Amino acid sequence: MARHVAFDDASNDAKPADAGAVPLRFSDRLRLWRIGDLPKPLLCVPLVAQYLWLVARHRSLTLPTAVNPSIETGGMVGESKVACLAQIGAAFSNHVAPWRLVGPGENPCAVRCQAGLAYPLIAKPDIGWCGYGVRIVRDDADLDEYAAAFPPDGAYMLQALAEGPHEAGLFYVRDPDARVGRLLAVTLRHTPRVVGDGRRSVAALVDMDGQQRRRAAYYAAAMGGSCWASIPARGEVVFLTTIASLRAGARYEDASARITPALAARIDAIARSMDRFHWGRFDVRFSTLAALQAGEFTIIEVNGAGAEAIQFWDPGIALPDAFAGVFAKQAALFALGARMRARGWRPVGPVALARAWLKQMRLVRGYPASN
Repeated sequence: MARHVAFDDASNDAKPADAGAVPLRFSDRLRLWRIGDLPKPLLCVPLVAQYLWLVARHRSLTLPTAVNPSIETGGMVGESKVACLAQIGAAFSNHVAPWRLVGPGENPCAVRCQAGLAYPLIAKPDIGWCGYGVRIVRDDADLDEYAAAFPPDGAYMLQALAEGPHEAGLFYVRDPDARVGRLLAVTLRHTPRVVGDGRRSVAALVDMDGQQRRRAAYYAAAMGGSCWASIPARGEVVFLTTIASLRAGARYEDASARITPALAARIDAIARSMDRFHWGRFDVRFSTLAALQAGEFTIIEVNGAGAEAIQFWDPGIALPDAFAGVFAKQAALFALGARMRARGWRPVGPVALARAWLKQMRLVRGYPASN
């Protein structure tokens, strides 16, 4: 069980207490909704509609793939996590969680020993999506079990468990003509958790929360029977899963107002050490907010053109404002792709992009369960 004090664990998606006291206009009711409240198909409809409009406007179905020429598909889909991390300059290696790639047929325990990676560590697919297949492994038996369940033609990473209990996504953009880039957003990712009262089991605490109850079976499998049935001490914080993903019940908090010059400069320096990296999100772990603001963090992943603007999934942001932000992000992505195309960088063809997506989806379906 892990002890941890979050920055702000108060729910910020509560509706006004008097919301039902008087009839509300449609516009007022709309502002009570959050983008995370929408079913996935309904969420995708307006985004796909805007994407197709941008395709017609810029005369390219795959223009966003041109924004990061040195990453497969620009990081739109199917890119290698290892290849993205490997682009970070050697001068910033201390900001990257150590990792090694395990290819098809390789012995993972031998790779771990050769790399000097100590348990516990994180095993995750080289071609990943939404945290599928990400597991914490604590010994050789765990690692052998993970390897046996992994698709035989797939590759996966072994990565040191990054220091610091907190996680954030740092969204970065740089115009190819600009000397420096911009850190546009910082999103804190709060891993689902329960707080012990000294009387109830983890299972009972989860059952008391309506949102968590829907994922109880997933949490029980991720934690294991002994942890699931244990009774945490009063005030003890127990994480229910390793991954800070929306599909696992994580909460995202927009902390862009807390960006400091030191943090922005550090991320810009790291991004510019990479080969023609202009758009993406750095997923990092850190010890305290003050440390993050001072530019002290550990990078666990780099996402390219396909990186979502996850700050708009903050439940404190009203639905119209969230959609406005996501639409603006997608339009800016196409605009940057157009500038790269004008400089001679060709987007990936539709067939190649479709193949990369199909390969990713095929692999994801075979990944071991995350924990």
